[in-house]
Amino acid sequence: MFKMEVWESLLTSMRTGEVAEFWCDATHTGLYPIVSKGMRLIAQGKDPLEGQRHMCGMGNLFHYHSTGFPELDEIMRTPQPLIFIMELLQVGDPMSYPRESWMMEKDEKLQTVPVLHMRGNALVKQRQFSEAASKYKEAVLLLKTVQSREMPGDIDYINLGRMIIPLELNYCQCMLELEEYYEVIEHTTELLEKHKDCVKGYYKRAKAHAAVWNEKEARRDFNMVARLDVTLASLVGRELKALSERMKEKYWEEKETYWNMLEKKESKNETEEEEGQSKEAEGGDIGMQGRSESVTTENTNECEEERGKEGGDEKSMVKPTQGEEAGSKDKASLSKTEGKDWQQMLRLIMFLQKEGNFLIKEKHFQEACGKFTEAIEYVDFLQNKVNVMQVLSAKRHVE
Repeated sequence: MFKMEVWESLLTSMRTGEVAEFWCDATHTGLYPIVSKGMRLIAQGKDPLEGQRHMCGMGNLFHYHSTGFPELDEIMRTPQPLIFIMELLQVGDPMSYPRESWMMEKDEKLQTVPVLHMRGNALVKQRQFSEAASKYKEAVLLLKTVQSREMPGDIDYINLGRMIIPLELNYCQCMLELEEYYEVIEHTTELLEKHKDCVKGYYKRAKAHAAVWNEKEARRDFNMVARLDVTLASLVGRELKALSERMKEKYWEEKETYWNMLEKKESKNETEEEEGQSKEAEGGDIGMQGRSESVTTENTNECEEERGKEGGDEKSMVKPTQGEEAGSKDKASLSKTEGKDWQQMLRLIMFLQKEGNFLIKEKHFQEACGKFTEAIEYVDFLQNKVNVMQVLSAKRHVE
């Protein structure tokens, strides 16, 4: 019952446990590329007829001009002798061994599907999800093979498609238990393309999206479940609430991570500054005597320059402020920006903006306003700093 008839003749000359090599001329190997393609797809866990139109195997080959494997295409173009290495494992009575799908007739395949379904359910009860998934997948492949021989749109084709749905959903549930979330998303998406009203398909895909932090996609699928079946509205509400809690936890975890990174960088910068100051102090003690007056004058000038940069010299460097209120705001912003370089401020601006957006989503508008206000203060400080630097450079150029 081999698809390659020549293999029957080869095996009759072998003994149990023997490994032999056979040379076959091109007249006996013409169908090998098609047989090999099907075997390779089965080894990958795919339907050997996947992607074919409703026609014979050779017709599909001529339609697509390729088997999908370059080495098999080459053998199709130029038929040639092949060497087969065979190992005879055991000899049994005819029809006494488990028959593979390609050896079964249509009725035999349809009778095997419910058996596989029951075995899968039993394995699920024993929490053997991987083994159960393989049973469900085998049953799906059998049904797809039978369906591929029916005319699309016929009643038999539609009924077979409906039989596939529960098996696919059971397979996806096993994959959820095994935490293979992207596998679930792929299979449920394929299922929903054909059956757009499958509530369980949307639910399982939503669970998979939620597990991989795809909040937008998960909410969309959960809402679709509630729309298709109003009796599940309370379940969907609980799932959406749990999703919000998980996203909130993830947000605070990320926030803590970012703050730890910033604190480490700030402590590193402070350590480097202290080391630099100690080195300068050690080198400056040698020639300090006799130059105290000139150093004091230089330090005073530097302080005046720094005040001008930060907004003290209002007439020549910065735009005029409005009274004491503006001065108090400047002092508050200085206390926040003290000890931070411009790169740290830019990171804080982006982080505060993200935090404010999250608080708006949670409808905490007052807290969000505080975050945006703090971010604006950093932006204003950086803008003023840039303007001051531009004015100073222009002043030096004029002098």
